[in-house]
Amino acid sequence: MIRVCVAGSTGWTGRAIAAAVEAADDLELAAGVSRSGPGTYTSVAEALVAAGADVLVDYTHAAVVKENVLTAVDRGVGAVVGSSGLSAADYEEIDARAREQGVGVVAAGNFSLTAALMLRFAVEAARHLPSWEVIDYASAGKEDAPSGTSRELAERLADVRPPTIEVPLADVHGAREARGATVAGTQVHSLRLPSFVVSTEVVFAAAGQRLSLRHDAGDTPAPYVAGTLLAVRAVPTLRGLTRGLDRLL
Repeated sequence: MIRVCVAGSTGWTGRAIAAAVEAADDLELAAGVSRSGPGTYTSVAEALVAAGADVLVDYTHAAVVKENVLTAVDRGVGAVVGSSGLSAADYEEIDARAREQGVGVVAAGNFSLTAALMLRFAVEAARHLPSWEVIDYASAGKEDAPSGTSRELAERLADVRPPTIEVPLADVHGAREARGATVAGTQVHSLRLPSFVVSTEVVFAAAGQRLSLRHDAGDTPAPYVAGTLLAVRAVPTLRGLTRGLDRLL
């Protein structure tokens, strides 16, 4: 039986994750963490001390996720990171700390199956097509940019090779910002508009041809539940950081 602490247990995704953990025969909801939910703890440190959890699942906020994960790792508790906002440097620090403590951490910009497949297919496409850019769509109220899905995608593409850019960014005439942000060598354009949840599109191109891969999230957290539980079950067997749900498929 894996004892699970869910941080953000009253949030949009966290509530669904907590319910799924409670319903699973091989998992136990040891504690929930939220700012105001009844029967929950107000901090991850407090919850981990009181509940004796084996795995922390974090669906909180970009401002607190790193502290939450490091708190868990330092206590010898594995972590599943569903919150966005962490940089490549943050993940390097988490990986080093997790290896020191001998625990596993699984982080994904998106725990849905279709997002994991998009990531896998994009990595394959980057081996054959020289140029690409990413468009990141999210709700108007999303504070962090780019989304965790888009950041993870750009960083994984960088493991293949850098994209070809015909006009160097330093030579752009006009507003340099119109070319987007450079994330791990890829240009990422973040749109924040009403009606979007989270969508990520990567456009590959070669002479005379283009390939677009796009993931669109619906308006319920259901797609993220199965992937998160897959990660929870895998964490106790891992050491260090694993980036991307596709690595567990």
